[in-house]
Amino acid sequence: MKLIRQVIAAINPLTGKRISTSSLQFRLTLELLVLSILGLSSVAFWAGWQRSQNLVGAHKQTLEYIGIRFPEQVELYSEMGSLEIGLTRSVHKASTGGIMVWVKRNDGMLLVNSPDMDLQSSKITKMISLTEVPAEPTFVQVGDRYLVICSRTLRIKNELLGTVYFSQDITDEQRQLNDGIRSLIVVSIVVILVLMLAIASRIRHALHPLEHMSQVASTLSADNLQAAKLQLHQAPDEILGLAQTFNEMLFRLSGSWEQQRQFVGNVSHELRTPLTVVVGYLQSLLRRSTNLSDYQQQALETAVGETERTIRMLEDLLDLARADSGNLHFRLNPVILNTLVAEVAEMSQKVSNRKIILVSTDEDVVACADQDRLQQVLINLVDNAI
Repeated sequence: MKLIRQVIAAINPLTGKRISTSSLQFRLTLELLVLSILGLSSVAFWAGWQRSQNLVGAHKQTLEYIGIRFPEQVELYSEMGSLEIGLTRSVHKASTGGIMVWVKRNDGMLLVNSPDMDLQSSKITKMISLTEVPAEPTFVQVGDRYLVICSRTLRIKNELLGTVYFSQDITDEQRQLNDGIRSLIVVSIVVILVLMLAIASRIRHALHPLEHMSQVASTLSADNLQAAKLQLHQAPDEILGLAQTFNEMLFRLSGSWEQQRQFVGNVSHELRTPLTVVVGYLQSLLRRSTNLSDYQQQALETAVGETERTIRMLEDLLDLARADSGNLHFRLNPVILNTLVAEVAEMSQKVSNRKIILVSTDEDVVACADQDRLQQVLINLVDNAI
C-alpha cells in the first residue's frame, strides 16, 4: 500500500493534478494494481516452483533408478570376482554425472566410496556422517551445497551388507534456478511499475469527461445556462448518457429560469398600470375631500400610501427582471455624493425617527453615476443598518 501511494504520488506531477486518496481514480487504480500484483506474483511463484520441481524431480528419478539397479550390478560384478571388487566396480560405475555413492556397514564403518570423493573435505565428511537419510530421494541443503540424497539397504544373496547412499550435487543448477527466479521477480516488479503508470494514465483519461463535466458545472450561472453544454465525442457510452442527461437538465433549467424572469417582468409590468390608475384616482379624491370625515381622510391617505409602496415594490421587481435579462440601463450623470448622502440620511432619519450621524468632507465629491439607482442603494443600506 505504501509503495503504491509513493508511485501514485510520483505520477501526480506527470498528470499535472494531485490525486486524492478518496477519489475514484485512486480507488480504481489501487484495485487494478492489487489484482495485477496478485496475478503476477502468483505466476512468478508458480513458475519458480514448477522449475524447481522439474529440476529436483529429474535428479530424483535418476537416483531412484540407480538405487534399484545397484544391488543387481553388485551381484553381477561379484560373480566375476570377490564381493569387494563387485562393490568397488558398482560404485565406480554409478559415480557418473556428479553422483556420489558410498557404502556403510551396519556399525557405521565406510566400506567403499566414489573415487572423486575427497574424504578430507569437511563438506564430504559432513555428508557422509548423515545418519537419517530417507529411502526416497530427497532435496536437502548441506552447508552451501544443494543435494538430492537417498539411501537403500544393501542385500546381496539375502545377506545384509549395510546401507548404500546416493547423492547428487545440484548446486550449480539450483543457483541458476535461483538466479532465474530473481530475474523473474525483477521483471515482475518492472512490469508492475509499468502497469501502475499505464493503468493510472488510462483511468485518468477515462475519467476526464467527468472532470470536464465538473468544470462546466462549477462555472454555471443564470447568465450562461442557455449556452452551457457538454461536448463529449469519444467518451464511454455510460458517460455519454450521463452527459446527455446533464445537457437536458441544463436546457430545462435555462427554460425555467427564462420563464421565471419573464413572469416577474410581466407581472410587474401588468400590475403597475392598474395600480397607477388606482393611486391617481385616490389622490384626486383626496384633493376634493372637503366633505370627508377625519376617519375617511385618514383611510384614503393610508390607501394612497400602501398603493404607492406596492408600486415601488413592483418597480423593484421590474428592475430585477431587467437586470437578470441584461436590459437594465443606467443614466450616468455627474452626481455630488455629499449632497446625495445627506439627503438620504435626512430622509431615513425622518422616516425611522432614529438619529443618523453623517461624517462627510467639506469638499464636493463628484461621481459619474445614475442618481436614482445610487439613491436606492443608499436607502437600502441605511434602512438595513437601522
